[in-house]
Amino acid sequence: MRIVSFGFQTWGRKTLQALIDSEHEVVLAVSHPASEDSYKGIWSDSVEELAREHGIPVHLTESADAETIDLVKRAEPDVIVVNSWYTWMPAELYNMPRYGTLNLHDSLLPKFTGFSPVLWALISGESEFGLTVHRMDEQLDTGDILVQHRLPIGPTATGTELVLAGMELIPGAVAEGLAALESGTAQWRPQDKAERTYFHKRSDRDSRIDWSWDAADLERFVRALSEPYPRAFSYYRGERVEVLAAKISEACYGGTNGRVIVQEDGGAVVSGPDAVRGRNRGLVITRVRTADGVEHDGAEFFRRGGYLTDSAE
Repeated sequence: MRIVSFGFQTWGRKTLQALIDSEHEVVLAVSHPASEDSYKGIWSDSVEELAREHGIPVHLTESADAETIDLVKRAEPDVIVVNSWYTWMPAELYNMPRYGTLNLHDSLLPKFTGFSPVLWALISGESEFGLTVHRMDEQLDTGDILVQHRLPIGPTATGTELVLAGMELIPGAVAEGLAALESGTAQWRPQDKAERTYFHKRSDRDSRIDWSWDAADLERFVRALSEPYPRAFSYYRGERVEVLAAKISEACYGGTNGRVIVQEDGGAVVSGPDAVRGRNRGLVITRVRTADGVEHDGAEFFRRGGYLTDSAE
């Protein structure tokens, strides 16, 4: 089959590599230009470089504009394969090939459509995540499912570990999907739109700790925002501090949310709903990093107690 690849960042590069390694012909690679955006700069392995190394024509564009559509039409693809493409694709484009367009999305659709699905799945307390290959349609991540592979979310897993594990599913999922198309054995499973959950793009605000969450949620939040992602943060004595490591307390702590109590080998922070009743576990912060880039032991850093707050004021 003749294939056109649309992709960006490491997800797009791994998908293109899987297509190159297949028995099919990649006739065009479409990608976004390199970006300075903080999230787009993470996992930024180049699709363009890989395509050029293999003599594959490359088209760089921010959107699927008229020029892009014309180039794809002239490439005469049997199928388009998409992974990590940030902008809207018109029906004229995704319906063009005889097999349509396959999109790879790193969640178990219809759950976690949208952005940063692996991080949101960990933050949300899901027990598993995965990779879905589905047919592109007029909405975001809502088309019929062709392939779905699952992985467990372990009790100590970080967001980075899960993202990397999910990327390893790409070659097998691509191979399975293409084989089903070519052999005529593809079985499409419509998504239940009532089960769909959508998560928005992450920004700096989404890394700020909300001390009204219970400690179990906060502990997962800290693990989800592992390097190279922007870390979970709060403000202590007017200074922004990043929380690098934390655990759920053994004792329960009560009082005002955000109060730091020097206990249990770190700063045990009062957290959770209705905290005044003292029925909640706290979040014990064991490692922090200050704005100057220096890391500190939690117990030593919080030895004066005080409060963690939403702003520097």
